[in-house]
Amino acid sequence: MIAALALLLTFQLAGEALRVALHLPVPGPVIGMALLLLWLIIRGGPSVPLKDTSTTLLQNLSLMFIPAGTGVMLHVGRLADEVWPIAIALVASTLLGLIATGMTLHLLTRGRRQGESS
Repeated sequence: MIAALALLLTFQLAGEALRVALHLPVPGPVIGMALLLLWLIIRGGPSVPLKDTSTTLLQNLSLMFIPAGTGVMLHVGRLADEVWPIAIALVASTLLGLIATGMTLHLLTRGRRQGESS
């Protein structure tokens, strides 16, 4: 389990190092997760200890939200002061996500229909 955790943290660290070195606008853990995905594809899948460790982490994922919930409660006054910008940002990002998903689906299905008619 310790080796698997070390592997996961190594990929997170590598992602963070790449983000800082290349001045990327993507969070380091996301880059590390992409690197881990590539590594798992090359290896042909995760090892048994990595599967077990990942399963354990996912089963206890709800515990990871306690610090975030505490932070929200700590800054509830600031959230109340900025409720309208937050609400507008949430609604706008949701709509943009829906539009992007719909357009992507439309383009993919249109391309599929053209491929079938050929």
